[in-house]
Amino acid sequence: MKKGTLYICPTPIGNLEDITLRTLNVLKEVDLIAAEDTRHTIKLLNHYNIKKPLTSYHEHNIKEKGIELIDKLNQGKNIALVSDAGMPGISDPGEDLIKKAIEADIEVVPLPGPTASITALIVSGLSTDKFIFYGFLAPKKKDRIKELEEIKEYRMTTIVYEAPHRLLSLLEDMVEVLGERKISVSRELTKKYEETFRGTPKEALEKFRSSGIKGEFVIVIEGNKNVETPDIDVEKALREYLSQGYSKKEAVKKVSQKYNLPKNEVYKASLEVD
Repeated sequence: MKKGTLYICPTPIGNLEDITLRTLNVLKEVDLIAAEDTRHTIKLLNHYNIKKPLTSYHEHNIKEKGIELIDKLNQGKNIALVSDAGMPGISDPGEDLIKKAIEADIEVVPLPGPTASITALIVSGLSTDKFIFYGFLAPKKKDRIKELEEIKEYRMTTIVYEAPHRLLSLLEDMVEVLGERKISVSRELTKKYEETFRGTPKEALEKFRSSGIKGEFVIVIEGNKNVETPDIDVEKALREYLSQGYSKKEAVKKVSQKYNLPKNEVYKASLEVD
């Protein structure tokens, strides 16, 4: 029996018109649509008069539903994976299903489309030459401060996500750690009340304290222009991360990002580290 195909279908991050013709055709043709929140996705499907079976696939049923969906794919069913908004697999449970499908030798077809991170980056006014997508920072202040201290050293632009109820806490920590570093804060992207604020963390904190908070947020952080990297002891930097419990692979990634060094060079240095 021929296996089915898993289609990764990006959906609008706000404006329902931001969907490709190809994505609409795939949604019309698949046997099943796996959605993070079926109540959210049904609005999109109704808007385009798409009548296909829906099933919920989210962080609370990721294990059992993942097995069920792989089973259906193995039986020859074609499935479209969608998230609530944007590209599935980025900061959502879709990542796990994609991995499982690849392990099961099931064809995975990614469709291009909207994603909040890149949309916010290009409107930030900050460098797009090199950038890191960091995703959501830790919810606990102590851990979040540690992550911001790490981001502070990055020479490239960094993109982070944040939920509305934690935005002010994050900005307060950014004031403490990043000081006068430039940031941009985007919300309600592609929607009627879309807004991007550009300034320092302190200015952003004052602005959102007074104007109120609504919508999901993408914060883009300017890279550290004052980092000096010519005399970096890469092996020493690797050992520091290894002593903190990181695997060698993780340590290579951390050092590469922190000091803006080519990953293959850091990897070569790691071969000399026990």
